[in-house]
Amino acid sequence: MEQQSGKQQIVAVRKNGDGDIVELQLSSGQVVGYKEAQQMAKNDQIENVNVFKGRDGDEHLRSDPDGRTDNNLDQLPTF
Repeated sequence: MEQQSGKQQIVAVRKNGDGDIVELQLSSGQVVGYKEAQQMAKNDQIENVNVFKGRDGDEHLRSDPDGRTDNNLDQLPTF
């Protein structure tokens, strides 16, 4: 997977029993927790994702809207 600008990409996710993403694997092979990935996205260290505040008042990580569904975080392979 080619990286532009030296930023990492999320390549796979790990979900808990409720189907919530709890860990993410980056293109470097590094595995980070959900909160750490949010911070990395805020610091512009991961490309194609952003952090937004949901209706529940919590911050959530999501793929940048690009009209595709195959690269949404929920559609990525699990590890």
